Amino acid sequence: MPNGDNWQGDVLRDLRGTPPPQRAQSDGAAHGHHPAQEQQPPPQEQRQPPQEQPQPRTGARAPGPNSPASSPAAAAPPARTRRPARSPDSRPVVDSALSGTARRPRQGEPAAARVSRAIRRIVSSSAAREVAEITRTAERIQQPVTTGRQIAVTSIRGGAGKTTVAALLGTAYAHYRQDPVLLVEADPALGSLPLRLGAETLRWTTADLADIVEPQMSLLDVTGYLVQLPDNAWLLPGSQGRIGAMLDTAAYERVMVALRRYFGVTVVDCETLPAEVARVALSAAQARVLAAPATLDGITSTYAVLQWMQGLPRHMIAGTVVALTSTTSRPGIDVEDAAEKLRSTGATVHVLPHDRHLAAGGALRTELLARPTRLAATKLAAEVFQLSQKRR
Repeated sequence: MPNGDNWQGDVLRDLRGTPPPQRAQSDGAAHGHHPAQEQQPPPQEQRQPPQEQPQPRTGARAPGPNSPASSPAAAAPPARTRRPARSPDSRPVVDSALSGTARRPRQGEPAAARVSRAIRRIVSSSAAREVAEITRTAERIQQPVTTGRQIAVTSIRGGAGKTTVAALLGTAYAHYRQDPVLLVEADPALGSLPLRLGAETLRWTTADLADIVEPQMSLLDVTGYLVQLPDNAWLLPGSQGRIGAMLDTAAYERVMVALRRYFGVTVVDCETLPAEVARVALSAAQARVLAAPATLDGITSTYAVLQWMQGLPRHMIAGTVVALTSTTSRPGIDVEDAAEKLRSTGATVHVLPHDRHLAAGGALRTELLARPTRLAATKLAAEVFQLSQKRR
């Protein structure tokens, strides 16, 4: 992971495949070993985040022994915590004037298709094979990590399913893994990740936390500024739904370097390419996901980007997975043929089938997803996590 002293320099070296120079002091600072800033500690009642923000649940699963969050530095109480410069007000994810317009969530596939699938599984031996396959996939996702894995999700343009893919990945990791999982919204331009994850209110954002987080803070201190999600997962929003919110690379770098040791897996919902923060996030992540719609325009643009990536160091395209999302039940292209064409560039390609529940654009509820969608999303999560393990 690039350090805080020369973020852009490390990114450029990563792109060129050049080994970083030896820096005794700065490397230690990047891993949280630099002394705390000399300042007077705030009163005890101001050290804790405001009470409106959800706190970690009682009985939530503790970080695993191999999780960065279980390190002594993460577990110890903070000696000094930086005083927040401001305390933003909570804002609803969906305005009250619009909340009544949402219809009841739909099942991912029609009832007839669900019944037909259930009958086929009963009369055939596919059920046992499916259970065995799910077990193998889950074991791949549950592998321990020595340092936090960061997975960046982006796309060429809006409407490609980027945020949906990020939400599916984060949900899968939170369900199968024992260590804490973080979802970061690095797309402040009215990003929809909080809505997709079912968050009700937002308060602290990525830019806010960049001025608050300190290396000596405990996991409990950090999660107090985050939105808690089910299954030991947390969300760091990119904005509060305001037009004009900005996130620069320096703020993004500070947050990601500081939070990496607390969470086993971090999924970053990036801006669309070629935005600056998205390029930095892709370079710094151990694995990358490129969401692309299963349309002729979508695969043409994605193929061009993958061809460009072939000119970068080999690990860039080898660590990239294309999530080809079907936007309609009957795509206008041969999806499997298009996937093979994209694979010819050296990237891994996974196809996410059309799902009525996802297409509605509301909060993601896994129990309403079509079974093929759940299986495909879990396989995608396992593949991306395996690739992230190959990159330090």
